[in-house]
Amino acid sequence: MIDHLNSERRYQSGFGNEHATEAVPGALPQGRNSPQRAPFDLYPELISGTAFTAPRHENRRTWMYRRQPSVVAGRYKAYHQPLWTTGGDRGTLLAPEPMRWHPIPFEEGVEIDFVDGMRTLAANGDADAQAGVGSLVYLANKSMDRRAFVNADGELLIVPQQGRLVITTELGVLDLRPGEIAVLPRGLGFKVAVPDGPSRGYVCENYGAQFRLPELGPIGSNGLANARDFLAPVAAFEEQTGSCELIKKFGGHFWIAPAKGSPFNVVAWHGNLAPVKYDTANFMTIGSISFDHPDPSIFTVLTSPSDTPGTANCDFVIFPPRWLVMEDTFRPPWYHRNLMSEFMGLVYGEYDAKPGGFKPGGASLHNAMVPHGPDEEAFEKASSVELTPQKLDNTLAFMFESRYRFIPSAFALSKAPLDHDYADCWAGLKDQFKPAGRS
Repeated sequence: MIDHLNSERRYQSGFGNEHATEAVPGALPQGRNSPQRAPFDLYPELISGTAFTAPRHENRRTWMYRRQPSVVAGRYKAYHQPLWTTGGDRGTLLAPEPMRWHPIPFEEGVEIDFVDGMRTLAANGDADAQAGVGSLVYLANKSMDRRAFVNADGELLIVPQQGRLVITTELGVLDLRPGEIAVLPRGLGFKVAVPDGPSRGYVCENYGAQFRLPELGPIGSNGLANARDFLAPVAAFEEQTGSCELIKKFGGHFWIAPAKGSPFNVVAWHGNLAPVKYDTANFMTIGSISFDHPDPSIFTVLTSPSDTPGTANCDFVIFPPRWLVMEDTFRPPWYHRNLMSEFMGLVYGEYDAKPGGFKPGGASLHNAMVPHGPDEEAFEKASSVELTPQKLDNTLAFMFESRYRFIPSAFALSKAPLDHDYADCWAGLKDQFKPAGRS
């Protein structure tokens, strides 16, 4: 039998678009979502990412036509994954200080897959209240073979930093490399393979409103991320016999059940709730061509809105290669305090505001109203450099920015490589006030 997951990889274009795809010609019903008898005796099954009565322009759902429905699974029992925590522990006593972590190393001699290798660094909100996000790092050196994972608590935004991922979902397969991102809808089953060996990256677990493209306002109809550059998979299914494990995250806890066959058995599907990937090289940056430094909101790729317009549950922001041409302007990010809380990671290269201490695979946290900005080296260089056109190249940093305060996990505070000397990067900034007539 042909393994339809191993055929040539193809994609469909568009974010939130209505897609229709079939791995076997004729498997997709025409004119009816749930006919009395589906083609090839497949089972119709609907996955809804929004309430049935959500406004039409916000409604997300997909019809799947599969060899067995997802109800075919054994009884669940508790599964042990203590380092993937959910929401923020409000009992944690947290000083209003900047925080930074060095890259989390791989543990020698330990085989670990994407699910077991997930570590929460910081989180806020509450999955049951459908508000807030978790900021996580994954470490994986083992592919998920006869197991699948379903997250009922939130959608996942995956940012690889080291090593490719092959993400097999119920709706098809995504190949993902560093520099690309993927968004996996809440409730959709998937598994992750690591063809390059040890792989590391970042994950935003979004408990709130689904990620969407931000409005462009006065930017106009073009700029930032284009919907057409988001790629959804085509239908593909697995010819796998025998049992597998189904792991589910539900209410902040983990559960495992046996399944008689592969959950990746969807032969055809149509709808607008789908996993997608996006190459950040396609992001059209917007910036000043005269003077001053615009707010970092101009780098927003995706946004998860809250009930307060303009104040996001989470914004996903990137800092990609770009030209700097502003005159008489301090070009790196300025010193600031912000209503929003900022969890930041570095995929590759060097971040211009922290040229030495911020490493690829590391992370930083600047919570609401915590001052931060360029270190001493970056400030001195940017204050005296000749302001010719400059290309920031070979760099990719990002932020998960949220209206809610991030609370580090117990792992982040006790076991992760916390940089206890982070604040020293500003210690050498002196009072340079030189009013006229004073020496």
